[in-house]
Amino acid sequence: MSKKEENGLLFIWIVSAVATLGSLYFSEIRHYEPCKLCWIQRIFMYPIVIMTTVALIQKNARIAVTTAVFSVIGGCISLYHYGIQKLSFLADNAPSCGAVSCTGQYINWLGFITIPFLALTAFILIAGASFYLIKASKAAK
Repeated sequence: MSKKEENGLLFIWIVSAVATLGSLYFSEIRHYEPCKLCWIQRIFMYPIVIMTTVALIQKNARIAVTTAVFSVIGGCISLYHYGIQKLSFLADNAPSCGAVSCTGQYINWLGFITIPFLALTAFILIAGASFYLIKASKAAK
C-alpha cells in the first residue's frame, strides 16, 4: 500500500471517529435523544471506524469500496434528514419518527449547522476520500 493510500485510509478513520465520538457526545453527555433517522445514520457511520481500523492494520485500501457505499447511503439519509429540518415543504410531510421528532433541531449553529448537517459533511468527506482511494488503487495496478 502506498503512502497516499495509507493517508487516505487514515483520513477516513479520523473523520469517522470524530463523527462517532461527536454523536456519542450529543447523546451520552448532552443527553440529546436521537431520532430514528439519527440512529440510521449511526448505523452507517459507526462501522466505518471499525472497518478502517482493520484496513489500516492490514494495510488494505480495498475497503474503500465498502466505505464508499456506506458513506453514500448514510449521506443520502443525512441529506433527507437535513431537508426535513430546514425545508418547510419536506417538514410538513415528514414521517412520524417516534418519541423524538426528526424535524427537531437540538443545535442550529450559524442558522444552518444541525446534527444531520454535521453527519452529511462527514459522509461527504468519507465518500470523497473513498473514491480517491478507489482511483488510486486502480492507477497502482
